[in-house]
Amino acid sequence: MKRKGGPSPSASIHLGERIEHLSVKRQEIIRPILEHPREYVLLSVRAMAKRLHTDPATIVRIVRGLGFGSYREFQRHLHELSLAFATSLDTMQSGGRDPSVPAHVVESLEQDLKNLQGLKNSLDAQRLVALAKRFHEARRIIILAADLATHLAGYLEYQISLLGLPIFAATSAGRILHLVRSVNRQDLVVAVSFRRGLRQTVEGAQQARANGAYCVGIADTYLSPLARECNE
Repeated sequence: MKRKGGPSPSASIHLGERIEHLSVKRQEIIRPILEHPREYVLLSVRAMAKRLHTDPATIVRIVRGLGFGSYREFQRHLHELSLAFATSLDTMQSGGRDPSVPAHVVESLEQDLKNLQGLKNSLDAQRLVALAKRFHEARRIIILAADLATHLAGYLEYQISLLGLPIFAATSAGRILHLVRSVNRQDLVVAVSFRRGLRQTVEGAQQARANGAYCVGIADTYLSPLARECNE
């Protein structure tokens, strides 16, 4: 399930191809930004140009050449990149100026409230109802997850099994491989992975969709491979 209000997924998907069409000089200008997005995401176009030893007009032309409609849209893309490539330590260090433990506790709770408010504002109830029908009609429901997402898989498996639905959780590379090998159009697959996405989960979703299963991706960024590989 993807958040609304982010950059266009199509821009993210074809970014690599569009970079290749830039001149070598412009590729070298843009490369540091894409490799270290956290260092540039908050910069204005003038500040970014100054840091890269070029002019604002060149930055704007590069951004448009990459398929973004505006510099602000490009900034949103950099924000998504920052999320996708962030480590747990980066997340902890991105708090406010007050480094005290009580401040971290307050900031954490405030972020939880913001996340819930964001969910409230972006939830499409009709899509959720349609997805619930797919769950009830599926021959099998398979959850693909690993690492930290394993806990979510266990929670979903337990809760959905209480409804009497045929659900199976695959949280290791071997089990993912064996379960998706036999799925078909009657099955529903839920793949859960965050940031850049774990390879075994992403490849499992790819194989499941290739076999005809309806795939739902749960991620925290539009740049997740699951945003491209899953039906929704």
